[in-house]
Parts: sequence; structure tokens; C-alpha cells
Amino acid sequence: MARNWPMIERGGELASLHAALTGTEFVGVVLTGDAGVGKTTLAREAVTSVGGNIRWVAGTESARSIPLGVFAHMVGVYTAHDPVTFMAAAREALLADDHTIIGVDDAHQLDQLSATLLLQLATDKAARIVCTVRSGTAVPDAVTSLWKDGHLLRIDLSPFSQRQSVELVESMLGGQLEGFTANLMWESSGGNALFLRHLVEGALEASTLRQVNGVWQLRGRAAVTSELAALLEDRVEQLPDAVLRVLELLTFCEPIDLDVMAELAGEDAVEAAEARGVIRIVENAHQLLVRFTHPLFGEVIRRRLGIASARRLRGQLYSSLKQRRTKTAADRIRLAELALDSDKSADLELFEAASEDAIGLANIPLGERFARAAVERSGGVEAADLLARALLWQGHRIEAERTLASFDPDQLNEVQLARWGTTRVANLLWVMGDADRADEVLALIRDKVRHPKIRLTLQGLASACAVYENRLEDAFLDAEQVMSNPESPPWAVWWAAFGGGLALALMGRAEAAREYTARGHQVEAEIDGLNRFVPTHAEVLALTLTGDMDAARRCATAYFGYAAPGQYLAWGFSKGLQGTVDVAQGRFLEGIENLEQALAALTSEGAFAWMFPARLRLAEAYAALGRPTEAAETIAEATATGGRHSAVYGEPQLGIVRAWHAAAEGTVTPAIRLALGAADAAARSNQHAVEATALHTAARFGDHSVAGRLADLAARIDGRLVQIQARHAVALASHDGPGLDTAAAEFEEIGVLLSAADSAAQAASAHERAGDRRRLLESAATANRLAAACGGAATPALRQSAQPLPLTSREREIANLVAAGLSNRQIADRLTVSVRTVEGHLYRACIKLDVTDREALADLMRGEPPSGKQRN
Repeated sequence: MARNWPMIERGGELASLHAALTGTEFVGVVLTGDAGVGKTTLAREAVTSVGGNIRWVAGTESARSIPLGVFAHMVGVYTAHDPVTFMAAAREALLADDHTIIGVDDAHQLDQLSATLLLQLATDKAARIVCTVRSGTAVPDAVTSLWKDGHLLRIDLSPFSQRQSVELVESMLGGQLEGFTANLMWESSGGNALFLRHLVEGALEASTLRQVNGVWQLRGRAAVTSELAALLEDRVEQLPDAVLRVLELLTFCEPIDLDVMAELAGEDAVEAAEARGVIRIVENAHQLLVRFTHPLFGEVIRRRLGIASARRLRGQLYSSLKQRRTKTAADRIRLAELALDSDKSADLELFEAASEDAIGLANIPLGERFARAAVERSGGVEAADLLARALLWQGHRIEAERTLASFDPDQLNEVQLARWGTTRVANLLWVMGDADRADEVLALIRDKVRHPKIRLTLQGLASACAVYENRLEDAFLDAEQVMSNPESPPWAVWWAAFGGGLALALMGRAEAAREYTARGHQVEAEIDGLNRFVPTHAEVLALTLTGDMDAARRCATAYFGYAAPGQYLAWGFSKGLQGTVDVAQGRFLEGIENLEQALAALTSEGAFAWMFPARLRLAEAYAALGRPTEAAETIAEATATGGRHSAVYGEPQLGIVRAWHAAAEGTVTPAIRLALGAADAAARSNQHAVEATALHTAARFGDHSVAGRLADLAARIDGRLVQIQARHAVALASHDGPGLDTAAAEFEEIGVLLSAADSAAQAASAHERAGDRRRLLESAATANRLAAACGGAATPALRQSAQPLPLTSREREIANLVAAGLSNRQIADRLTVSVRTVEGHLYRACIKLDVTDREALADLMRGEPPSGKQRN
């Protein structure tokens, strides 16, 4: 696949190359590094930038046996056999033109005569020289002398950093690379530019790298192109059979215990493989494990093996590992993977256990594979339940429902019935969006079950269903009965922590909500990996609604450690939690990135009720930054998938976001009306914490009528945030500039930056009304500094109330974006205007504010002492 791959800047190395080629200390440079790190590309770029008479040659294995092999073609037809005469003729030909630069690629492959000629040219300073040498290979003494004797500067070229690797791939793809995918590609390529390029092209060819919602995602194995395979096979083919067997075994079981590998391949073979640098032995928890030195070796070996050979090798590994004690989930998963495509047979119980383990570790695609294997081996409702659980998380709602609906509930015992029914209710409610049918199935199984502990589990599930249907009191009452019973099993506690914790958080009873989620944490080892994120969302919500942002951040990042290819859904959930905290804090640029990636990772064909709040937070972030079109599109997406199955996020919270969208469009009066309507809806459904948020939103938009109502809520619900919101509303209603300044400082102290910016902007307006110009300017500077910290926010308060700086609304908007660190091009793209228009507004803003450049303007907008000179 022919694609244009851009150059990624290696500023430091390129500067050193240029200095060595143009200065007096050295006559050139030798670049060393692994194959594929970009030595030749960088060398050619440097030589081209210097200019002159450039003569490029390349050392090869075939030319190594020919005296003066790489330079022979420059001498022409020459019959002399005297090496000295031959070298003199080559030298004369090389230096026929002035300002000669000699480039030698793969100088480690030079024959002795060519290497000697190169050293002579360097010693005599007769020409500038650039060489590339592959690390870890034997190098002729004359080439080594080039840098050891100080003729050439040696630069060791390292692989790309992760940031550079992402930049390279995104430049080629022309779009954003999912962070989870970036991690996988970085790990697979090791930052090697050549490997990275072929991984991307191979994945594109195999259609495992696809763009979803504007984000490029890798789903499945990172394919290797035939070209890259050929490059790596050159090294593999030189390996002895015994070493090759080590690699073949490791291909299907990495990492593998050193004792197992020695048993299957022989100790001598393992030692030889380590000596050749194709494997490494690492210690992990007092266990010695064998790993590839580079993961792509496994892909090359995999391509070389036929189906029969691969099945036989897996079978050998399975037979060996089966004799050993299976201690952990990882052991069971590895054994099941080997059995799945081997020439050995495995029992149903192994696949069911491995599926349970994989789902528990949030590797849902792998859990699905094992569950299908169990179903194919005549597994019953237990295997079907595992398959349905894996399917519903991936949004395959129809197949999940079909899998479960094939069983007659009258033929199931109570344990089977509860397991079957719980999964079916989850699929119907949260993935299919069919709340009516979910309620029917839940009622059916609750009516049939008599065992006390199973009934408690179903009561916990009822709590979770009720909270999503926005029946908060029912959710709390069911959860409280579970939580108050010491006999409640883990899944009962977890469902109650989910339903009751979210209900309490929305009611404004944050302390009780945190007690519930703490109980949930105690049993999470018994719960599926992805399920753990749902009560964690309730905990994050409780913390953000009370203003405890530091604790919310810790909670949101607690589960961010997913790296296996099949764990992309867990990565997406984690990103969603982080984005939720970002938006609550006013870190909108970070929040948008996290939430966009979360939604792309979680995209599926289902209703996916848990995506609803992520879309609301994303729309809020867009609106806060003055991007109403994107906010409207996101609101439409949320509305299209909403319904009774997600009513808890419906009218109250959706109403607040719609108010923000109206404000972003500049229609403040409708925005206030929408915010007050959302507050009323929240009050009707007992979402008092959300009611407080809605009322404070109206105050931030300029409404003076909510102070009393917020004061009543501050006396009834938990948290410092609502207390500050109430004081802010009182100060706004009385045009109390100092009181608004105090509220801004308090909001900033707890990390709620956009509320702080709005309060400071309103303070500036109040000081102007009172004729206090000194405080007016101070408050205006604070508002601008905070707006910049929010990524260049553009709220009604910032646009309409903070008018002391003599700027138009567009000039202020652009100046805020400059303070946020955006370039003119980025600002133009953000506002959909030309760069020239941006420059014109910046010029007029600088004139009005008496500053000389955009840096000084940014300092002023941030409320900092200007770094640039003032105009005289």
C-alpha cells in the first residue's frame, strides 16, 4: 500500500548533524541505531539541507567480498590490481568536484578497502562524510576509527518516543489516533519507525485499523505486511533449528515459564536463543519468564507456520501446561487459548472458567471466544449466559437476547434462573433500551425465586433498574434493604451500590452515596471488570456534585491500567470517567479529548444507556467553549438513544445541557428559561443535587431569582459546592462585587474553574456599576485568566458581563484563545474564519490594550504581568 509518510522532526539530532557537516571540529557524522529507526532518512535530510556534491553509496552483504566494492562503479573500467593504485583512482573520482559529501548507508557492511578509503578521506579532511551503522553488528576497524579517533561525530539514534510515534501515525492517517490504539502500536513497534509504518499499513490492509467517529481504532491483531515480514525473516532464517523451535513455542505462549520452555525445547536451545538476542529472560514474582526481545518476531514466526504445525505446537504447550498446577485466571486463560486451536481436546469446564475469567478481567472479545467454545461443546444455560454477557457489552444486543430467549425459565433451577434473568434484564434495559420488557422479565424471575440470598441479589438489581428509570426513592429503598442485611451476597451488594449510590448522589446525599460505593469496592473482586465502572460513575458523580474534585480525579483514574488488545472497552469507560471530571473542573479541552475517545471506543449498535452521561458532558464542554454546532449534534445523538431506560439522565440533566447550548448560541433568555425548567424537573424527581446545578447555571447566565431556592437546597444537601453556589447567587442578586470576587476565589480553590470565571466576570460588571475601576480591572483580569485555563471558554457572563477591557466580543474570544495557547491557525479552525481575520482582530486588540504582541496579550488576558514590552 503506497502512502506518503511524513518526516517527524528530530530537532536535536538534525541540528547536531548540520553542525558536524558545516563546522570545523568534525568532518561528518556516523549515525548508529537499530534497523528501521530512521538513520538513512535523517542522514539524507541533513545532507540535502547542507547541499553540495552529494555521492551516496550503500554497503551490502554481496558487495562485501569485492575490494572497494561500493566505490568500484565510480572508478569505471580499471585493470590495475594494486590496491593503492585502485584506491587512488577511486579517491580522484570521488573528489572530482568541489564540496563533496559522501554518504554511506550501512557502513558496517563495507569491505576493508572501502572502509580504509573512507578513513583516509576523513583523516585528510578531503570530504564531508555521513555514515549509518546498525547497532549490534560487527563493524570494520577502519569504520570504527572514524568516530573513535574523533573524525566523525557519533550520534546514537534512539527509537521514536511515544509522542513522536503518535504524531507520525496521525500525520499519515490525517486524523486522531485513539490513545488505547497508540499504546498498542507503541508497544508492538518499540518506537521503530519502519516497524510502525508497516504495522499501520498492515492493519489498514487487514481492515483492523478503522476510523470511528473521527478516531482511528485498532481492533484485533496488529497485522504485519509481507514487506516487513520479509525484512524480519532475513534474520529468522539465519537461526539454527533449535533456536527457531524456541521462537515457535514462544509465538503461541508468551510469556512462558523458563522451566516449561527448557522442558520442551531444551536448555541449550534456550541459552542459544538468549545469546542471539531474540529472547530475553525476566523475573516476575520470583518466577523466570521467557519473552521475545521484540514482539514482531512472533508475528513473523506465525506467518511461517502452517495450520497443522501451529495446532501441533499449541497441543504440545497445552499438554505440558496442563500437567502443572493452574493457580490463577491468567493460567486458565492461557490454557484455554492453547486448547482452542490445538490438536488436543479440552473439557467444557475449562472454557467456562476461562470465559468467566476473561470477562472478569474486562477482556470481552476473548471471553466471547471461550464462551462460544463452551456453547459448541454442549454447554447449558451457564455457557449461554457467559456468551450473552460478552455480547451485550459489545452492543450485540439481538444475538444476546436470542441466545437467552431460547431457554425456558420454567426448566431452570433458581440459581440458573437468577443468572439467566439478570443478564437478560441488563441486555433488555441498558443495551436494547426496552425498559418495559426488562421490567417484565425482572418481575417474572422475582416471582419464581424463593432462596433468600438470590432474592437479595434480585432486589439489588431492581434498585439499579429503578434508578435508571428515574425512580430514585424506589432505588434507594431496595438498595437500603440489601445494604442493611449482613447476609447479602457480593452481587446483591454491587447492584445496590450501583442503584442506591447513584440515587443518593443525585438526591444530594453524597456522604451516604460514598458509603454505598465503599461497600461496592469491598466486593468488586467478585464482579465483572466492566461492571466495576458503573458504581464508580456514581461515586465520581457524587464527588463532583459536592465539589470534591481531587477525590473525584483519584476515583476516575483508579482503574486506568488496561493494556491488552481486548480491553478497549474498559479503556473507554475509564476515559469517560476522566472526561466527566475534566468537564466538572472546567478543563474542557482535556475533557473533549477524553470523552470523544471514550464514545468512539464504546460505539456500538445498542442503546448503551451508560453512554448517555458521557454525551451530555461532551455537549456541555462544546457549549462552554462556544461551539454550539458540535454541542447540538451531540445532544441530538444523546436524545436519539434516550428513553425510559435512561430517564435518570433525561429531562433534568439534558435540560441543563440544552440551556448551555442556547447560551453558546448567544440566546441568554431562552438559556435561563431552560435552566430553570431543568431545575423544576430535577425537583420533581428528587434529583436535588442536579436541581442545585441547574439553578446555579441560571445564575451564571444572569438570573437574579434563584438565591432563595439555592439557599434552601444548601441547608438540605451535602457538600461545599452548593454552599458556594448559594453565596454566589446572593451576591449576584445584590450586585455585591466583593461577594462575587469571594465566590470566584472559593470556586477556584475547590477546582471548579468555569464557575469561578463566571463569578469573577459578574464581579467586574458589579464593580463597574459601583464605579470602582481598580477592582473592575482586577476582576476582569481574573475572569480572563480563568477562562483561558478553561481552554478559552465563552459563556454569557464572560461575553456580556466582563466588559471593562475595551474589546469587541470577537476580539475578546480570540484573545482568550491566544491565552489558552492556541495558534492563529488553530483559532481560525475553531472559529471557522480565515487566519487573516484572526490576525486582524489580534492587531486591533493589541492596539486597544496597548501591548506589542500576542505573548503580551496572552499575559494580560491571563491576569499576569506582561512579558512583552508595553507600547509607549
